Amino acid sequence: MNKNERLIGESPEFSALLEQISAVAPLNKPVLVVGERGTGKEGIASRLHFLSNRWEGQFIKLNCAAISDSLLESELFGHEAGAFTGANKVHHGRFERAHGGTLFLDELANTSMLVQEKILRVIEYGEFERVGGNKTIQCDVRLVAATNEDLPTLARQGTFRADLLDRLAFDVLTIPPLRHRTDDILLLAEYFAITMTKELERSVFPGFGTEARKTLQEYPWPGNVRELKNAIERAVYRMTEEKPISEITLDPFASPYRPKNKRPNDAHQIGSDRPLTFPINLKQDTREREIAIIDAALESAKYNQRDAADKLKLTYHQLRGYLKKYNLVGEQGAEHEKPEN
Repeated sequence: MNKNERLIGESPEFSALLEQISAVAPLNKPVLVVGERGTGKEGIASRLHFLSNRWEGQFIKLNCAAISDSLLESELFGHEAGAFTGANKVHHGRFERAHGGTLFLDELANTSMLVQEKILRVIEYGEFERVGGNKTIQCDVRLVAATNEDLPTLARQGTFRADLLDRLAFDVLTIPPLRHRTDDILLLAEYFAITMTKELERSVFPGFGTEARKTLQEYPWPGNVRELKNAIERAVYRMTEEKPISEITLDPFASPYRPKNKRPNDAHQIGSDRPLTFPINLKQDTREREIAIIDAALESAKYNQRDAADKLKLTYHQLRGYLKKYNLVGEQGAEHEKPEN
């Protein structure tokens, strides 16, 4: 996103978020952006930067989940020549490059405790050292961090520094998922459609038909704005006639020829997600479910009954009792009583 792009939405939920952004943007304080995947956290960070007094400075961004722990510290804080094998020259990290501007750190929950401690020091004192160096470097950076995790819970569990969370949470911008701002769906869809039409150098976008509009408004959009954008762009490029779009393909993988994944040893479908239709025979349904679970455990254990009992948190004799109860011995004994290892 650049300073000329807009955050699109007119729903009350999104309008309240835009007002919160405008209020906190001029302050030189850290901000935490929280939202599900695809909600546009980077766009929020960009708006914070370009509405601030730092708008002429650098807007530097980094996805912390995209870099291994061993490289993240160097990427954030830089390193000196000779700091490690392959470090042939001084590397200026993201904090150093963002001096006078804004640094956006996405997926912050993926950082190690060591990196979190160094980030906290930059926030508190405005200084850090490059990896392999002992010279203190001063920097003036406004930090905007983003996550789709529940950081307060991670802090209570000891996997995220509580003191860093306190510093980051001067203000928290929580982005409403698209399913909670349904008034914006068609507005966004038309914007993405018109943009894609221009990209394809077509003369006009003919709009959405009744069924397409209904599909767009009723679908829960688990991938949020990013998923909506993909669906709309896909629909526009597949248009063969200049008439309103009548169908939206929500799952591009849908095909009768789609390959099936092999089940992992311990992942078995046992019918637990089948819908209930009343009235049901509780005893019969329970029997079928228990047999399916036992069969799955035996298959996973390669029919070693002691191993299967462990997987079911039963004693060996308890499992034998179930096998007899459900007639899984006797005629099937050759299958269910394979020699133990």
